[in-house]
Amino acid sequence: MLGLPEPITACLFDLDGVLTTTASVHMAAWKQTFDEFLRAREGSGYRPFSQDDYDQHVDGRPRADGVREFLHSRGITLTEGSADDPSDAQTVNGVGNRKNDLLLELVKERGVSAYPGSVRYLEEVRDAGFAIGVVTASQNAEAVLAAANLDQFVQARIDGIVVADQGLRGKPAPDSYLAGARALGVEPARAAVFEDALAGVEAGRAGAFGFVVGVDRVGQAAALREHGADLAVTDLADLLTTVP
Repeated sequence: MLGLPEPITACLFDLDGVLTTTASVHMAAWKQTFDEFLRAREGSGYRPFSQDDYDQHVDGRPRADGVREFLHSRGITLTEGSADDPSDAQTVNGVGNRKNDLLLELVKERGVSAYPGSVRYLEEVRDAGFAIGVVTASQNAEAVLAAANLDQFVQARIDGIVVADQGLRGKPAPDSYLAGARALGVEPARAAVFEDALAGVEAGRAGAFGFVVGVDRVGQAAALREHGADLAVTDLADLLTTVP
């Protein structure tokens, strides 16, 4: 009934874009941040940050990694700075903190909601007795889960704070998902990964997880499969009618 192969007993979900609609808010915050940065650096002829830039270099990665990866793609290198850099600092952390400030403003303005199909799927997963974890690069995951009333489903949370505290490599490395499996007490081969980010499905494949589901919210189903998804769906509720 869950659209998963029989060995699976646990589900590890990314947050933004998989469970909640906040992926679009992240994209908007990144775009404003990078466009302001590029405009100040290059003038009116700068090339704006695009959806493809977000998908290829930022989505699913820890904040500083996203800054570093995108700027590298434009031939720009900044000093790292430190986690408490002000948001106007011309450092990797400063740019990342600017994005986070904008994100919090947008979340306050727009609110947080869960995809109805994701809530339905979580209910079915919980009722089937499967373990549930959330694995995300976001450092605001606890607040987002609570605001969307999804914390009731979650038995383990590996977020950006845990990643930093434990020195885990960010997606596309599998570290955070492997930490999620350990937190739930299951072997990776018995856990399914649910991701909307290319880096995230790569992480699921690299960690030798039993099943990797790509969640296609932006028309990139083929790319999700190419990067490691066993299956791509447009909504988690689609899995309830899928035969594995």
